Amino acid sequence: MGSLRLTVCTGILAATAFAPAAQAADAGSVSVTPASPAPGTDVSVRVRGCPGSQGTAVSDAFVSDARLTGGQDTLSGETRVRSTVQPGAYDVRVTCADYVITGRLTVSGPATGTGPGTGPSILPGREPTDPPSPIAPVPAGGGGTAHFATVATTESGPDTVQTVTGLALAALAALAVALRARAGRGPR
Repeated sequence: MGSLRLTVCTGILAATAFAPAAQAADAGSVSVTPASPAPGTDVSVRVRGCPGSQGTAVSDAFVSDARLTGGQDTLSGETRVRSTVQPGAYDVRVTCADYVITGRLTVSGPATGTGPGTGPSILPGREPTDPPSPIAPVPAGGGGTAHFATVATTESGPDTVQTVTGLALAALAALAVALRARAGRGPR
């Protein structure tokens, strides 16, 4: 009966060791400037509460993912709101150092200005009803790896605490197997 209890406890410890570590979601804050951009507007994304030095901000409202850099719990980067996006609220999801922090972006009505950062301007030879180009990310090669180039690879994988915990649990499992094998032999 003792070996069954030991086997069950070892199995629970091993399952705990290999379960993904849950990180605090939404422990920080995400802000977008300007606060209510029009379609086609360049925006700055800032996140607080991320211990990493790199991250990525993703939203259905963005033309492309925003690569965020910085330090001391603050990251920032820039991107553009799609010129074809409908006014409304959109989620912004920031991934950094195994953390996910979410925020919201509210896109206002159509762009009315023509200056920098105020939206698309009318180009010569275009009708005012034609959308500016490009309206989405341009497939310019990269073979689908462009997203992975923006993700920090130096900070992926287990941290020191997770590594030490995994090694300790692996040692306990090996000890349990050895003790069970020894108990199985018994005196002859």
